Amino acid sequence: MARTKIVVRTGDTVPVSGQYKPSGGNVEATFVAGKHVPPNNSGVRQIWTLVDKTKHSKA
Repeated sequence: MARTKIVVRTGDTVPVSGQYKPSGGNVEATFVAGKHVPPNNSGVRQIWTLVDKTKHSKA
């Protein structure tokens, strides 16, 4: 079963917490589910792709 790629844009609400990578970039940023993707310096809407979903341990 193929995994669905999760993509968000600047200003959108994040559906899943985790590490996101911008299109054309080589850095990663942590976004929290339910929060908005922050604006960038250029003022252009940027596309972010989920790279690593946050893992929660059951303690």
